[in-house]
Amino acid sequence: MTAAPVHERVLIVDFGSQVTQLIARRLRESGVYCEIHPYDRIEAMLDAFAPKAVILSGGPASVHEDDSPSVTDRVFRLGVPVLGICYGEMTLCAQLGGRVEGGHDREFGRAEIRIERESPLLHGLGEVGDRETVWMSHGDKVTAIPPGFEVVASSEGSPFAVIADEGRRFYGVQFHPEVAHTPRGALILRNFTHRIAGLSGDWTMASFRQESVARIREQVGQGRVICGLSGGVDSSVAAVLIHEAIGDQLTCVFVDTGLLRQNEAEQVVTMFRDHYNIPLVHVDAGDLFLGELKGVTDPETKRKTIGRLFVEVFDREAAKIEGAAFLAQGTLYPDVIESVSARGGPSAVIKSHHNVGGLPEYMKLKLVEPLRELFKDEVRALGVELGLPPPFVGRHPFPGPGLAIRIPGEITPEKVAVLQKADAIYLEEIRKAGLYDSIWQAFAVLLPVKTVGVMGDARTYEDVLALRAVTSTDGMTADFFEFPWEVLGRCATRIINEVRGVNRVVYDVTSKPPGTIEWE
Repeated sequence: MTAAPVHERVLIVDFGSQVTQLIARRLRESGVYCEIHPYDRIEAMLDAFAPKAVILSGGPASVHEDDSPSVTDRVFRLGVPVLGICYGEMTLCAQLGGRVEGGHDREFGRAEIRIERESPLLHGLGEVGDRETVWMSHGDKVTAIPPGFEVVASSEGSPFAVIADEGRRFYGVQFHPEVAHTPRGALILRNFTHRIAGLSGDWTMASFRQESVARIREQVGQGRVICGLSGGVDSSVAAVLIHEAIGDQLTCVFVDTGLLRQNEAEQVVTMFRDHYNIPLVHVDAGDLFLGELKGVTDPETKRKTIGRLFVEVFDREAAKIEGAAFLAQGTLYPDVIESVSARGGPSAVIKSHHNVGGLPEYMKLKLVEPLRELFKDEVRALGVELGLPPPFVGRHPFPGPGLAIRIPGEITPEKVAVLQKADAIYLEEIRKAGLYDSIWQAFAVLLPVKTVGVMGDARTYEDVLALRAVTSTDGMTADFFEFPWEVLGRCATRIINEVRGVNRVVYDVTSKPPGTIEWE
């Protein structure tokens, strides 16, 4: 078999910034394949990965403190360009002979840098003396740059806002070019990857599809694969991709956990059996899942319980399928990133994912995860590439654990029914208003809180329902969606009138960070 081509690759060294993933997104947008790896795991994978360039991320630590994280010095001997961002610039300076100190003026938020000299890193941003808006977020300060470096740009609070050793192609920026608040940050990163590192941007969704089909065929051989089909975009795209690779060697197993959206089970069965003609086993396991979750209130326990039951069901189904040796999942790159923590830090594990950290060790099937390298919007692009209908590909994300993590506290069949109906009304009103495609994710949360209300002349004491809607590009950061008030008003009125047991509706205006998109 002909080996799949190896793309030009950039290594992103993670020091724990909450926006490290945005660096990867910006690079992927310009056709550059990249991976994020924790700083303390770089040594073991550096030779095999063979990066064409390295980016050092930001992070919460202070370089001048004991045991502060650093990157292996081998990175600076690879002969490839290196870019340090915020903490990445500081550790670059500290490791190459510069100096970083704490206790100086901090810079948080928007700032202006002044271009002091020409550099390919800032190509297209302006002439010497021009100013550029950037986003700062640092408490320490570079007070001396290493030998061989020169100042490329400065700000009022950072005399070394951009530094460069053009000979070795080492660069440092004190701000965050990856965030949207640095308006032309994507151009800076593209200058680094394309102009300085000389990358061509050879990574496309068409090439990913072709190479994934080859990888799946090589991994699976003549074996049979069962795919965990939830009906969401991720598992559906994974199923169609795998089916393209191995045809009827794939059997989709749709586990109805009893925690799906209203009428979702029927829609999944109809689409995959009738439209795609993919072999499908429908397992109605609602009683099993709800029974095991009875009395469980801790969100991590919920996730792990659902993950365990999910795999147990697959074990049983696999025993019925002759030659089944592989389990396919729609695991995405953010799932992997959020479930990994370097040395217990610097970035803490935010939450476990049922398809990453919640799988029991005794699982008998080998994993096939063709989307493991992709962000959510890339999965949507792959779905279009595979010919899936755009309205289906554009559906909002739905978590693997389903409505279980949208019911804080104990889960009961009655609560699930209330949430299903309220959620359906909410999404229906969003579609009627023509806002669905402007929102990354919208859903309802049934809270373990009761409030006093009045219906007619009677006093009520019923549940509170929270509505959540966010805008995002990849789910790693998000802002709440600014609804027209009349839309929220219609949602609240319909839910209170049509859903028994709810007498109050509230709207969540928390961004991510500091919150997460889901409530659990």
